[in-house]
Amino acid sequence: MYIHFIVGARPNFVKISSLIHAIKNYNQEKTVNFKLIHTGQHYDYNMNTIFFKELGIPQPDYFLNCGGGSQTTQISKIMLEYEKVLNVDLPQYCVVVGDVNSTVACAIVAKNFKIKVVHIEAGIRSGDTTMPEEVNRILTDSITDLFFTTTLKASNLLRNIGVESSKIHFVGNTMIDTLLRFKNDFRNPFENTERTSITEDKFLVLTLHRPSNVDNLQWLKSCLLEILDSTKNVNILFPVHPRTRKNLELTGIKSDRLILLEPLGYFEFNFLVGNSIGVITDSGGITEEATVLKIPCITLRNSTERPETVTTGTNVLIGSNLTLLRKYLAKILNNNWKESDIPQYWDGKTGDRIINILLEDVHEKK
Repeated sequence: MYIHFIVGARPNFVKISSLIHAIKNYNQEKTVNFKLIHTGQHYDYNMNTIFFKELGIPQPDYFLNCGGGSQTTQISKIMLEYEKVLNVDLPQYCVVVGDVNSTVACAIVAKNFKIKVVHIEAGIRSGDTTMPEEVNRILTDSITDLFFTTTLKASNLLRNIGVESSKIHFVGNTMIDTLLRFKNDFRNPFENTERTSITEDKFLVLTLHRPSNVDNLQWLKSCLLEILDSTKNVNILFPVHPRTRKNLELTGIKSDRLILLEPLGYFEFNFLVGNSIGVITDSGGITEEATVLKIPCITLRNSTERPETVTTGTNVLIGSNLTLLRKYLAKILNNNWKESDIPQYWDGKTGDRIINILLEDVHEKK
């Protein structure tokens, strides 16, 4: 079996790490071969180096260098560059994960080359087509050959839109594989620094990156002021993307409790999440990690493609409702959060299930 694994953004690395680890466990007879295609959709040399080193991912076999530009521009660049790869290097399977531009771009090109498209995290939907990620999910699923889902709800959605049941496999969550495998390696980013005492007291973790939250300066200012006003003496640890940092400066908000951090590695960030009293975010992936780590999570979105984190897990959706934000922050501070559980098959074995199913598919073709 010969696979191309596509990565383009930080969450992709976390998910692909699970599959690479599963192959290493299985591969005594060298029956599974793969190459890693890094599109460069999101690329920072230091952060990429940290992620590859921490997660045990080999250096990419191809780096397409397709960062920057609008969604249309980026997808176009990735398609053109991946086509060049496939002109000289044809796999049996193109494995794409999640919902980023790299996912849909490489799926389209692979399909044109008659390569089987495998979608990890297939069938998830937020119902909000104003989000580029939702469009990417729909388009990718429309041309996928093998669908691997994180929940039964995602599997049922695919059946309802006409996908044959034999192509759908409910396997669980590769992101959780990686979280559980490296949990004991998480490390305090402030250890051996002058800020070493920051994590000794209660703190919240804040992440914001979606345009609806960071580009509207009035909303951003109101949201941050509400968080500060509702959290008494609790520190807010906020790893900030450079673009978001510029907008934060424009709000004029300054507080000793709002602690702005540079982007963190996987081990450092998840140490903070796992040791916090709660998370405020607009990221889907963080809601999954918070659910497994049993950390209260408030999501500043009206919808989520991961509803199991709300119905089963620790997450609540509040949109832009500041009254709800105040209410749920009070619940966190008073240790009065809802009961939660971990979704089925989020058990650390998803990568193994996927590789075994792909091997069965290869044998069936023979």
